[in-house]
Amino acid sequence: MSTTTETSSPAQLHTIGAVCDGLREEFPDISISKIRYLEDQGLLQPKRTPGGYRLFSEGDVERLVTILRLQRDAFLPLRVIKEELATRSTELAARRPPSVREQEREIDFAELLERSGISPEFARELEEYDLLSARVESGERLYSESDGEVAAACARIARNGVDARHLRAYRTAAARQSGLIEQLVAPGLRSRDAERRRAALGELESLSAAALELARLLLLRDLREVANR
Repeated sequence: MSTTTETSSPAQLHTIGAVCDGLREEFPDISISKIRYLEDQGLLQPKRTPGGYRLFSEGDVERLVTILRLQRDAFLPLRVIKEELATRSTELAARRPPSVREQEREIDFAELLERSGISPEFARELEEYDLLSARVESGERLYSESDGEVAAACARIARNGVDARHLRAYRTAAARQSGLIEQLVAPGLRSRDAERRRAALGELESLSAAALELARLLLLRDLREVANR
């Protein structure tokens, strides 16, 4: 975390005030009391000076950023975030956004289950409703790494009593969005001109990011209305 506020330079430990100042640009509503509350809930464990002052390491700050992003972007309650942090890397929300140009590594069925924490039965239901897509090779079912993330997200929602059949609504919505974007860039992607194809790929990347942001904002707006009824 880059900040000009007081830090303990050898170990790069930050005071709670410095943490607030460093994160306020991304999280305008961050406050010292909010950080203290997250600590009280067992989500943060900063070091303490002999005088009782909190000192946050770079790892503590990364963990805090993860918590705040999971609250803001995934709308997860603190109880679920605590479970996530206990089983998944604290870099979950800090990693760079995925690119539509990336070639993903494939994982087998066992790794899919391990990564997502779902049962074989639930995985088969997700595949039945087109939320997971397997490629069969020599009798083995192979999935993209994104499928593992999709399965984990489905599992988080399913904890609230939503079954795979109803989760299919998310797949339908995504298919409609991708179909619209495909219409916009398909001519360029099919072009034999290398420069035009590169431009179309860049446009596809840009449109995918804009579509994700639009979906997030619309969902957030609707949920705010639900919260304020």
